[in-house]
Amino acid sequence: MAASDLQKRWGLIMGLRGLLMLLAGLYAVIWPTAALAVLVIAGGAILLIDGVLGLWSLTFGGAKTGNFWFDVIRNILAVIVGVLVLLSPVLSALLTVWFFVYLVAIQAIVVGVMEIMFGIRERKAYAHIWPILLSGLLYVLFGIVLAFEPLMGAIFFTIFAGVMMILFSIGLFTLAWRIYSGKGVPA
Repeated sequence: MAASDLQKRWGLIMGLRGLLMLLAGLYAVIWPTAALAVLVIAGGAILLIDGVLGLWSLTFGGAKTGNFWFDVIRNILAVIVGVLVLLSPVLSALLTVWFFVYLVAIQAIVVGVMEIMFGIRERKAYAHIWPILLSGLLYVLFGIVLAFEPLMGAIFFTIFAGVMMILFSIGLFTLAWRIYSGKGVPA
């Protein structure tokens, strides 16, 4: 196989990866709640498979990490959580979403308050402190909105992730074309 044929195949593979990323991003933007449900179910399946394979490797595969009981407990918990997620994906989605959204909300409020305190404390060092204060205020407001509307925050984050996947797919298409055409192949 010639080098250019191999290069074209890698370009096509990269283009396929970009296409899958674009489709996933569009799905997340157009149907964010369905995308969130798919992610929760996929996460439950991954946990279940990971736990079963981990227990299998500890039992039959000869996996020796030095932390036998830690590995056993971790894998059993992965199996239990995976089964619970698959049995009740809606409840799992709500609990997971609320946990992460509240975590982001708390982080946003803390960062906002810190920026406001920093802006006030260091106001003599800057000619204009209003951008720092505005940024801190927006962080605090964003955190408060997330705290009062966690499900809306989860949908926002899903749409945001979809937009990021769409943008990333454009980069993948560009890289795929460069590899396929042989122009400026990255080292």
